[in-house]
Amino acid sequence: MYRLLALKVSRLKLLSYATMGVLTGVLLITPMLNIELVSSPSSSKILKKFSSEHDLKVFVNNASQKVMTYYKLKGWNNLFGVIVSESSLDYAQKSIDFSGTNIQVEGVDEADIVKTDGKHIYLAIHESVAIVEAYPPKEAKISSIITLNESAGNIFINGDKLIVIIFHRGVIPFPIGIKSIPRIESYTTVEIFDISNKSNPRLERSIDFDGFYVDSRMIGDYIYLISNMPVFSNSTHITLPKIKTEDLTVEIPATSIYYINSTDNAYTYINIFALNVMDSRKPISHETILTGSANDIYVSMNSIYITVPKAEMGLSLTEETLIFKLEFYDEKIELAAKAIVPGWVLNQFSMDEHKGYFRIATTKNNQWSRTGFKNNVYVLDPNLKVVGKLEDLAPGEEIYSARFMGPRCYLVTFKKVDPLFVIDVSDPSNPKVLGKLKIPGYSDYLHPYDETHLIGLGKETVESEEGDFAWYQGVKISLFDVSDILKPREIAKYEIGDRGTDSPALGDHKAFLFSKSKNLLVIPVLEARIDPDTYPEGAPPNAYGEFIFQGAYVFSISPSSGIELRGKITHDEELDYIAKSGLYYESPYFVKRSLYIEDTLYTISDKIIKMSNIDTLQEINEVEISK
Repeated sequence: MYRLLALKVSRLKLLSYATMGVLTGVLLITPMLNIELVSSPSSSKILKKFSSEHDLKVFVNNASQKVMTYYKLKGWNNLFGVIVSESSLDYAQKSIDFSGTNIQVEGVDEADIVKTDGKHIYLAIHESVAIVEAYPPKEAKISSIITLNESAGNIFINGDKLIVIIFHRGVIPFPIGIKSIPRIESYTTVEIFDISNKSNPRLERSIDFDGFYVDSRMIGDYIYLISNMPVFSNSTHITLPKIKTEDLTVEIPATSIYYINSTDNAYTYINIFALNVMDSRKPISHETILTGSANDIYVSMNSIYITVPKAEMGLSLTEETLIFKLEFYDEKIELAAKAIVPGWVLNQFSMDEHKGYFRIATTKNNQWSRTGFKNNVYVLDPNLKVVGKLEDLAPGEEIYSARFMGPRCYLVTFKKVDPLFVIDVSDPSNPKVLGKLKIPGYSDYLHPYDETHLIGLGKETVESEEGDFAWYQGVKISLFDVSDILKPREIAKYEIGDRGTDSPALGDHKAFLFSKSKNLLVIPVLEARIDPDTYPEGAPPNAYGEFIFQGAYVFSISPSSGIELRGKITHDEELDYIAKSGLYYESPYFVKRSLYIEDTLYTISDKIIKMSNIDTLQEINEVEISK
């Protein structure tokens, strides 16, 4: 379901937090199913380790009691309940020209609901994965549909391997004395299929990892997967993370768990797993951090950075962000460093690694009100020591988008207008603002066009006549010229629809398709328009339009010609009554993704894959997806 909210919720994130620690080891599965846990010696230099399961239970229960005593005094007894690069190549040889997933770091693939290898399209939909022979387009057809036991979350493609990530959630009893209470149990399944025969995929391996799925990356033959697992504990029992295969279950012993001696309000194991998807004989390695919930991750070719929001009791939601750096090589993972910076992180694009230095942009709020917002950029060395900082940017505003590009950082903050900051981070010890541009609206996502131009995707706005805020309007695409770093300019813009118009690409960069070589930009749009007859004297800025279109907007974009609409492609020719109500739009024909193979543009919904000429947008063929 796609729902539009009348009011934009503040980006303060209601998350759980915790104390921390680390489990390091290698789960070695041999043909004889022997298991060997090997501790990483470097981790002990950074964190402390529990001496027994009893010590772990005492630590969690005592600290939890301190937290609950505080909140009971505040009258918040029930607040917490029970204390507990343009694209990826998809790892296929590019014999023909095709687009991959829109990723952040070249060579670091990101899981998504759609993948292609240049010949086939793989689509995760409900409780299945469809494999479609997509090229050449006139011969497109369904090769097979894999039926799963649960809803497919995300997928990877690696040669003749299809990796499916499945999310599970259930309720199981947890003992309390002679009774038990229900608790939510979540685990993440990774299923690996041999798809050398696309008409008959074969399940090779299935592995369950405890915890809620947070995110994952694939580098070479390895997937790195992160999950959060809430901790449940009483005087006699405590939950511990597990790894399961069809033949065995391995529970991580408490004596392997590391921690920091601090109190938090919800204990969580952050699990980091490394899995070779091509060779089942390779060990599954892992680290587990006892802390608050992992929030966002950034992954370079050799390091994983995990952020954990923390708050002081009685203050605003996120006063600080914990950062953990893990270094890896194939299955070997080691905790390398930790740090704390003020404020919270918006998303993965607020982080970056460049020449060994880690850069991060945060927003800090000193109280619950919005007036205390301030924004910061920190530069940390390989040991995560802060060596440079730029603080208190755009007081009263918060970061809406960020992008690091080599020696530059681009930030968009917003309250009533959209300041685009150009920040020099070439000197790690001295980040500084070089230029600033203020225009109406804001960008939720920034994408590099080239070294001197940026594409911004967000919303147009109209300042309110009463009150210190602005009304969101239609979707806006901007092209920024940052060749003169002291004077950034918006050289082109295109606005789609009226208030109520939205796009999945605003919150998910994987729905954004761009190719400079093809002069192509494609975004899925749910367009709303205001009927002028409803407001003969002009619509007020807070008026919503009714939905008139859902599909892909296809543009040509360049600094010389600006942003030009090539045309639109829809899978839903007639919006139904619910769609026209202006509140909801729900349809299996909702275009979610797009990609190209050679000169064919593919638009993808749960029901249809439609093929169109990339220049004329004339329809070539379509394949209906059905079980």
